[in-house]
Amino acid sequence: MITIYHNPRCRKSRECNVFLNTLGEKVTIINYIENPFNKASLMALIDLLEITPIELVRTNEAIWKNEFKGKKMSSDDIVNAMVAYPKLIQRPIVVRDEKAVIARPLERVQSIL
Repeated sequence: MITIYHNPRCRKSRECNVFLNTLGEKVTIINYIENPFNKASLMALIDLLEITPIELVRTNEAIWKNEFKGKKMSSDDIVNAMVAYPKLIQRPIVVRDEKAVIARPLERVQSIL
């Protein structure tokens, strides 16, 4: 089974969703803006992605620039910021079994299929 953490307002996320639906496999779509992560689930996803929390942040978002840019933040602080402001999370994120990838560019999805 494939899961996509999806923001329907994002063009890249929509493109990824369309691509995944062409595979003929069951795809679970989670709109993480409407159904946000809690801290534990976001930390588990970061571990699955094998990245640091800052690598999951959309640092060009106005929220990041206005609220967090330039501040000394621990990994825990960064995770808390993403939980509070899900818009900060990179997208789309695709999970298959015990593998996950930020699907930007879309071709990165191939690495877990």
